[in-house]
Amino acid sequence: MKPQAIVLLSGGLDSAVSLWLAKKKGWACSALTFDYGQRHKKELRHAQRLARIAKVPFKVVRFSLPWGGSSLVDKKTRLPRRSLSKISHTTIPSTYVPARNTLFLSFALSWADQKKAQYLVIGANAIDYSGYPDCRPVYIKSFERMANKATRLGTEQKKNIKIVAPLLKLSKADIVRLGLKLGVPINKTWSCYAGGKTPCGTCDSCRLRQKGIREACLPTSCAQL
Repeated sequence: MKPQAIVLLSGGLDSAVSLWLAKKKGWACSALTFDYGQRHKKELRHAQRLARIAKVPFKVVRFSLPWGGSSLVDKKTRLPRRSLSKISHTTIPSTYVPARNTLFLSFALSWADQKKAQYLVIGANAIDYSGYPDCRPVYIKSFERMANKATRLGTEQKKNIKIVAPLLKLSKADIVRLGLKLGVPINKTWSCYAGGKTPCGTCDSCRLRQKGIREACLPTSCAQL
């Protein structure tokens, strides 16, 4: 029987590459995405489409943060429009959703405990990212330790739960290159925080994506991405 994995699939580039990597490892993957009131709800359609292309089961968890606290869920708060030189690892931007990865991984852990899935896969990145504290290696390791102490799978059944963050130390350009190598349909991923009909091109996520694509390939091969 194949090892089972729960993959957090947002519909964006990083999570799509993570899913394709998990499939390459031969794991039986199930994709999990979240509708938490984000302004870029368009990513949900892209996540569903990616799961269909990858031929993996797909579930959506819906919840809301009644206290807000992020420009991703509060449309009255402007999204940051920073140049790449001003995107810092030390300053947490307004797009940070309080404890979002902890919430996401907790839902994934619950499903994993029920399915006896030992792997939780997340596309967190600690290099080309916007300064989120829950994208750091120390956070991933801490959650993994907790997961093994807080579940039936990790205690009674003595299964070693692993939080797999395969892109943690890759640049965005490296992620694009890896995605192309794996055959990820990058043009079907959605990264823009604004959630309009087309990517805004100016939010942090759009800028980091554009930078990665620009550095990863020749202009002629980037047009479709």
